[in-house]
Amino acid sequence: MIRGRKVYEPPQYMTVNQAIDQILKSMKEEDRDTRYLNEKTLCVGVARLGSSDQVIKAGTLGRLLTEDFGAPLHSLCIVGKLHALEADMLRHYAVDPDEIPLL
Repeated sequence: MIRGRKVYEPPQYMTVNQAIDQILKSMKEEDRDTRYLNEKTLCVGVARLGSSDQVIKAGTLGRLLTEDFGAPLHSLCIVGKLHALEADMLRHYAVDPDEIPLL
């Protein structure tokens, strides 16, 4: 913002797809170590959690980039080391269950 000049942008929510796109672009542009965070990183995208039309999808960053989550509010969770029970539950919400490791 320019000092002394108040400019108010209309409110805007970031979608899961926008978040993934920004993460992947920053990894490529900054030439960072991609061993831990790349297109094959497992994550969970959530939209309108707790409402009657909630959406929960699990998959890799590359896979969820093209998924439709509908209207806001969205959240993106990047998954770390999974317990076997957590992996089973993620498989239930997976876009492609083969992407979730068997533990």
